[in-house]
Amino acid sequence: MKEENVFNILEKRGYIEQTIDKENLIKTLGEKSVPFYIGIDPTADSLHVGHFVSLMVASYMQKAGHKPIILVGGGTATIGDPSGKTDMRKMLSREEINHNVECIKKQISRFVNFDGENGAIIVNNADWLLNLKFIDFMREIGSLFSVNKMLAAECYKNRLETGLTFFEMSYMLMQSYDFLHLYQEYGCKLEIGGNDQWSNIIGGANLIRKLGHDDAFALTFKLLTTKEGKKMGKTEKGALWLDSKKTSPYEFYQYWRNIDDKDVKTVLCMLTFLPMEEIESITNVEGEKINEAKKIAAFEITKLVHGEKAAKEAEEAANSLFGSGTNTENMPSCDIVNNSSILDAIIKAGFAPSKGQARILVSQGGISINDEKITDVNYIINKANYKKDIILKKGKKGFCKLIIK
Repeated sequence: MKEENVFNILEKRGYIEQTIDKENLIKTLGEKSVPFYIGIDPTADSLHVGHFVSLMVASYMQKAGHKPIILVGGGTATIGDPSGKTDMRKMLSREEINHNVECIKKQISRFVNFDGENGAIIVNNADWLLNLKFIDFMREIGSLFSVNKMLAAECYKNRLETGLTFFEMSYMLMQSYDFLHLYQEYGCKLEIGGNDQWSNIIGGANLIRKLGHDDAFALTFKLLTTKEGKKMGKTEKGALWLDSKKTSPYEFYQYWRNIDDKDVKTVLCMLTFLPMEEIESITNVEGEKINEAKKIAAFEITKLVHGEKAAKEAEEAANSLFGSGTNTENMPSCDIVNNSSILDAIIKAGFAPSKGQARILVSQGGISINDEKITDVNYIINKANYKKDIILKKGKKGFCKLIIK
């Protein structure tokens, strides 16, 4: 029996947002192995949940026999993509970019396979962008872009009132040239990415087509959002990172364990490899039964990012905290000095960004230590007063073990 076309698989799981030349793309994906690429700008030393979606799509594509090219934007990161930004991104030094590139390479290897006939490769666009000659580039590439069309693109249109530099405007040309370079060097036929990248992605496919080739394609997938349209992956501490040093496996697990009921099916479809039949079965329930699906989602997603051992430890820690157990070994922790104020402890735990907000949490009854509510904003945490672990709790779902140094 012939395997199902990967495009149809991605469509059923809710990934597909926009494409160009859809019929020919589906046909091409069904006939042969297609080299495709996805770009990641190294603006931080870790990937986050937004990148996770991209890598899941890449993984599905690879499992269907297609070859991933992971482009790490060491060159484009010197400019900064203006898409979705209200002001100019901070320009990173070459040293910062190189450090971030090395960190990201290690994380990518968890999601795609680098061995075999269609094994993934990692390329860095600094290798070809940083040596371009400006006049030659503008004559050969820049002449094929319409400024009018570029300014009408969402990634630029939203910036016209606040100011858009020519430096940033060149980003689309750089990303488009990346696709052309990969097309020529590796036979890359498809660029994929989040839907906020649509303008940049079709720029590359259209550039290749203007140069006389009709086999360049573009595909964007939906961003991971809640039913209310807000981006998933934001926590009180900021982004939900894939690096365990930035977001612990327990915190990562708890994020997915506590998502809204309406979002469970979406994350199971987009962030796991569970069969659709199973997803339909465990999410087609009412009331509190959906909590079982949340547990499955939290475990499966954490396992993909941090490994099965870390996922089991996070699950056990969560069961212990919310059940009758007392195991606190794997819960998030932070160091404090003896005789720290409750406000300082709240900030150290990441439950509030300032003393003002920490004070509000205490005064509103949202803070407890070892299940005893703390109502005094001047409360001092003294090691002599505790004979066991000191568990700081915010509301019903925020936990942090305080370790007095």
